[in-house]
Amino acid sequence: MTRSERELVMALRAELASIDPARPCDRIAEASALGAPGPRSAAREGAVARLAVRLRHGREDVGRDVDARFDWASAAEHCRTAWLRGRFLSRGSLSLAGGRTHLEFVVSPDEASVLAGRLAEIGLPASWRLRRNKGVVTWKSGEAVGTFLRMIGAGGALLELEARQVSRALRGDLNRVLNAESANLQRAVSAAGRQLDAIAILDADGRLADQPDVVRAVAAGRRQTPEATLTELAERLALHRSQVQRSLERIERLALHDDDRVGQRSGVPRRRTALA
Repeated sequence: MTRSERELVMALRAELASIDPARPCDRIAEASALGAPGPRSAAREGAVARLAVRLRHGREDVGRDVDARFDWASAAEHCRTAWLRGRFLSRGSLSLAGGRTHLEFVVSPDEASVLAGRLAEIGLPASWRLRRNKGVVTWKSGEAVGTFLRMIGAGGALLELEARQVSRALRGDLNRVLNAESANLQRAVSAAGRQLDAIAILDADGRLADQPDVVRAVAAGRRQTPEATLTELAERLALHRSQVQRSLERIERLALHDDDRVGQRSGVPRRRTALA
């Protein structure tokens, strides 16, 4: 049984929270980012609560100041990665509703622009805005979200998420192709029906026999293979597709306008015309 989207998100967050940074500086960075409980607080999420305890004990074990502050500007790349992981766990949320990937951080109004700037520095620019007196930093690009989660250490759960997204995209593409093919088929069936009706009208009043050889050959070919496309009909008759199309358009036009038939009744001789 496949996991629900909510279960998949929780599994991804638990996977990230299980990472134990080896470097003391990374532990300081991640603990700093966890900070005070946010919307998805440690009090509500056991894996994050346990992570906070492990990080604090780890810092005490190496004799570092447990209240040391993290400085993004001077931090190494691995420290920045640890900080971003902690910020996602404390202030980030991931939504997969409706097949759309949406990741956002809910932070203080002052931090929103700062966080957006830091994300831009690592090549993952995000939009930010104020919402109900909170700063909201957002990604709506599945590619950006995947790159970020991979950067901060997501593994198995992210692979499952990406596989599900690929599967959903393939199903969407397949549905679009099938819908397009179905529409094309409906148009072809409708056109063939009109053409057969027009051929029957011209045959009944004798006008079909007066048409150029190409037109009569196309009419006969359409009668024999009503389901054939214009290309298939052209190949069967050894004609250009444009010749087949013009012949069928001529047949439909003549069936709709009986000028030739009126001329015949009035005594005006019909003139055999070359195929346009």
